[in-house]
Amino acid sequence: MYFMTYEYLKEYFTPEGGKLSLPATIVAGGFAGIANWLVGMPPDILKSRLQTAPEGTYKKGIREVFVKLMKNEGPIALYKGVVPVMLRAFPANAACFMGFEVCMKFLNWLAPSL
Repeated sequence: MYFMTYEYLKEYFTPEGGKLSLPATIVAGGFAGIANWLVGMPPDILKSRLQTAPEGTYKKGIREVFVKLMKNEGPIALYKGVVPVMLRAFPANAACFMGFEVCMKFLNWLAPSL
């Protein structure tokens, strides 16, 4: 989903027959990171709860973590800490994809037939 979102947004922001601009790369990469974390945050929360619980707390594994979390804290608990994650997601992923595009341009220059 991460790369799919990036590629979709990259295509959306690129004018027909034009080249991908730096701002388009930054925006597409940033929003790809945000989309990735919107989907990936709930499983990450469950994993973190399971890993940090004292041994033997969740004998049935991640399913038990989910059931107890829903019962005690509700669905909003799956997005605890979402603000700092999203504040970091945009610039971190924008920089990541900017580096990706620079590397791809260099590699295409170095070995254009591959």
